Amino acid sequence: MKTSNNTVLITGGSAGIGFEIAQQLSEQGNQVIITGRNAERLQAAAARLKNTTAIVSDVSSQSDVTKLVNQLNEQFPQLNIVINNAGYSSSPYRLLPGVDTFEKASAEIHTNYLSVLRLNELLLPLLNKQAQAAIVNVSSIVSFAPSIDIPGYSISKAALHAYSRVLRLTLKDTPVRVFELMPPLVNTEFSKEIGGEKGIPPSQVAADLLDGLKNDNYEIHVGNTADIYQLYLSSPENALQALNSNK
Repeated sequence: MKTSNNTVLITGGSAGIGFEIAQQLSEQGNQVIITGRNAERLQAAAARLKNTTAIVSDVSSQSDVTKLVNQLNEQFPQLNIVINNAGYSSSPYRLLPGVDTFEKASAEIHTNYLSVLRLNELLLPLLNKQAQAAIVNVSSIVSFAPSIDIPGYSISKAALHAYSRVLRLTLKDTPVRVFELMPPLVNTEFSKEIGGEKGIPPSQVAADLLDGLKNDNYEIHVGNTADIYQLYLSSPENALQALNSNK
């Protein structure tokens, strides 16, 4: 997959991993569109980037997504890469009585999996018009080794992982390639409550994504995700214990 002269949509592009991806892609001659819920933060992010358009849009809102898709079709008919980076995680909790796990997990599943499915489906007709196109779903190391402290988030990313595999197979005879970016703990505001300061920089995640796109590596295991994945292949139980060893 080429990594320049693309038109790229990045959801959740105003901060963290999304911003770093936008920055690196914009510096390589791509036209970038970033979305997010906070207009002020989104505009501030776009002002720091080259070749970047900001569109206020909440991926969890059906009306926002409908408006976004219509705008992309009208203003960016050359769109050929969609990076589903926007995500949501409740404050850390465990699957215990009195925690209201249903409501927490429902919000996480809706944003991290169902909203991605909806946006991809609506954009596939546009992507299929391009000579070369890609969907990138940002999942996580917890896709295959869930964390006891973020169970709903882990489950939602496991669903996204399974969906990515099925979508890749479904679209194998189309111009659209399906990539999955699987970061470990990353030092962002998003992960602050789970010790994000111990994580890798988001710039490393972005660099690994560009490298994975360039080399058609459809499952991109960033940092120690690669080690946990290899452990998972030999022993899922050991991978689970390794990820939760300090909890």
